[in-house]
Amino acid sequence: MSVAIETRRMEQRIIRRRNGMVLNRLSQAAFALAGILVFYAVARAAAANLGVFFQQVLNGFQLGFIYALVALGYTMVYGIVRLINFAHGDVFMVGAFTSFFTISLLNLHQWPSRVWPGMNPTLVMAIGTISVILFSMMICALLAVTIERFAYRPLRALPRITALITAIGVSFFLEYFGGLPFAFTNNYRTYPRPFEVFVLNAEMVPPVWLAVLWGVCVAAAIVYSVLKFLGQRGNIRAQAWQRNPLLQFGMLFGGFLGVVLTIVWLAPRFIGTAFELTASNAMLIIMGISIILLVVLQYIVRYTRIGKAMRASAYDKPTSRLMGINVDTVIAMTFALAGSLAGAGGVLYATAFKQVHHLMGIIPGLKSFVAAVIGGIGSIPGAFVGALTIGLVEVLSAGFISTPMRDAVAFSLLIIVLLIRPQGIFGEAPGEKV
Repeated sequence: MSVAIETRRMEQRIIRRRNGMVLNRLSQAAFALAGILVFYAVARAAAANLGVFFQQVLNGFQLGFIYALVALGYTMVYGIVRLINFAHGDVFMVGAFTSFFTISLLNLHQWPSRVWPGMNPTLVMAIGTISVILFSMMICALLAVTIERFAYRPLRALPRITALITAIGVSFFLEYFGGLPFAFTNNYRTYPRPFEVFVLNAEMVPPVWLAVLWGVCVAAAIVYSVLKFLGQRGNIRAQAWQRNPLLQFGMLFGGFLGVVLTIVWLAPRFIGTAFELTASNAMLIIMGISIILLVVLQYIVRYTRIGKAMRASAYDKPTSRLMGINVDTVIAMTFALAGSLAGAGGVLYATAFKQVHHLMGIIPGLKSFVAAVIGGIGSIPGAFVGALTIGLVEVLSAGFISTPMRDAVAFSLLIIVLLIRPQGIFGEAPGEKV
């Protein structure tokens, strides 16, 4: 009797599993069909107005680089403590307001001119902009470490849902504390940029410069490919050159700069359609700073002692403690790095859109989380690629479908990725334990 009952239960489980697989396939097909329809609508609208399409691609790159800095913080924290830090978007907001006050009240971006009045104005602007970004990164790193120490560390031994609810509570606290009259207030404020913004157009890019840039990009790609091939074959010198942060930065920034200038200069001439494309110096500065921080983060994680300790702690915390690693310090350093990247992202976001308010971190924070999941949460290159994807999808949706649809399409992309490839683009599928 008991064998018959157990057999019937097993048959019912098999039937439920098959029904679940069928529903899963149907849902995947429905979302894939919806994605194809959206892609078709965007492609058809883009073909009718190529000038708007290429301009939106440039704007999408700019937004994607900002999302990348915030997404890197999400993926680092999750990789170490398996926590979705929903307060990370509000650390981003604090970074934007920190730069706002250092520019509008303290005039921190002008401090070199007070010390050396005769200094070159361009050098004054460069040093001032860097000082504003560094100060915001420092404040946000301190805030992130404080949150980890007093909100997350006491709950580390409890179930993960406890820390997740705490993260949501910390997020609400930062948002509405910032809206108080003696804090940031609940008003929208115009952001004074730390540097003057001017527009780059096709006439400002001589063909000779563009040809030189293309040549440098192609040469860098060939050199990097050869070094990677030799490094995989065991060449130690090639592996050392491949780890060179200057080479990595040159590859990334040169590649994206080549894409931007190619779109701005070559697209109207190649297609033969008269349209104007513009890219501001703010776009190139955002790209450059984001790539610099990405390369620095990659170097820290891969080739420094604290980076090795982070990777060891992410893999096995008890064994890391036995090996003499202070896991609490490693986690605090991870939050500091994540907070500093969010602070830099807040400065660049405010610079691009010229407005700050106390709720500005909600949507960018959620979309950066979506970018981290799409790229493969826990993967630094994945967060970068996912952020660029979300930036392009969001801007193209707003330009060719409707502005309210930008959020719907971005979050629908998350659902499609979770249905088709839950581990993300660069994520690894979980292994089966025997």
